[in-house]
Amino acid sequence: MPQNFICVKWGTLYPCSEVNALFTAIKRHTKEKTRFFCLTDDAEGLEDWIETLPLVETPLQKRIASAQPTLKRGAGALRKISVFDPDLIPDLEGPIICLDIDILVTGSLDALFDFAPEQVCMPPPFKAKSHIETKGEGSVIRFDPKLHGFLYHDIANNLEETLAFSMGSEQRYTSFTSDRHGALTNFPADWIVSFLRHCRAKVPLNLFMAPQKPANAKIVCFPSKPKAHEAVHGHSAGLKSTRPAPWIQDYL
Repeated sequence: MPQNFICVKWGTLYPCSEVNALFTAIKRHTKEKTRFFCLTDDAEGLEDWIETLPLVETPLQKRIASAQPTLKRGAGALRKISVFDPDLIPDLEGPIICLDIDILVTGSLDALFDFAPEQVCMPPPFKAKSHIETKGEGSVIRFDPKLHGFLYHDIANNLEETLAFSMGSEQRYTSFTSDRHGALTNFPADWIVSFLRHCRAKVPLNLFMAPQKPANAKIVCFPSKPKAHEAVHGHSAGLKSTRPAPWIQDYL
């Protein structure tokens, strides 16, 4: 059975070169045969071995837009709901891992498929407290469409209530819904980490100490500035500046 991965690329925020680089990183850090899918509205420039899926405005997406037209947060994130559609990839075998594009693969990904089988798996929350509570981070989500169809059907069947609860956050929706179905397990906290919270030293030590990669990290996430290619050389942001992290170059 292949190891399946998918990402979502819409608009021009991320060029196709970054999707190609993500697939190369996945191949470098997996031993088994892989399938890599990209759900996108523009496949121009993607390598031939990436299986592209059209990102279109589905009936569910139209209902989401109509029910909450002023929703700013999640205008992109809620489009990821489409990856949970059990009919999206008819010939899919086994679980699939949905990855954000702005991540850095730093270790073997094989264990992500062996851990807590038949569960939806997400990293534990990076922040101890947040104004939008979540039970897992959405940068990495492992699920099985055949087992976890509720991730698609629950929002379709209870749209307004679900939108109100999710507050526009896909990871809040995904983690709480999976937990309600008794199907959520967090990956070990040291497997998937945040660059800012787990690699960069706390203020003010960050101004003097270079960021370090946690020893067991398989994936480092860059959901905000700096992105990986910026963090290599350091990033200026006042008291929250980051010293250069040359080790990142080994994984780009």
